[in-house]
Amino acid sequence: MFPDARARVSIRVAEPADVDAVSSCVQAAYAIYVERIGRPPAPMSADYDALVAAREVWVACEDETVVGVLVLRPRQNSLILENVAVSPTRQGRGIGRALIGFAERHASELGLRAVKLYTNERMTENLSLYPALGYVETGRRREAGFSRVFFRKQLD
Repeated sequence: MFPDARARVSIRVAEPADVDAVSSCVQAAYAIYVERIGRPPAPMSADYDALVAAREVWVACEDETVVGVLVLRPRQNSLILENVAVSPTRQGRGIGRALIGFAERHASELGLRAVKLYTNERMTENLSLYPALGYVETGRRREAGFSRVFFRKQLD
């Protein structure tokens, strides 16, 4: 477990018993985007049983309650941050930033040189958040029926 004092959460790899809480957190976090995008964002239909079994899901917990979710996939030279979600009742408390910081530290521990991620172009809040955290936009393209904006952060 990795405590994060700023957000007062602990971050740990998800276990099979967490799947329902993970799915609930993601559904709640992304619900506001359904109307804006015109369909459920991709994380809402992910197979969390399989992702948890593959040990690609991490959870942020407050007093054993899942309040945030992170899906990470190591690749050749980078870590793909596929999903970061925070329960709407806990947003604005630094949990999302704590999860992203965790992803960056985890990538470094794995010897990976960068973190890559994408967001939907209609999730406009993210288009200013990621650059503020040091991510650089690397491209835009339509993928799996979604208009995505890709970002990368080089790690030291």
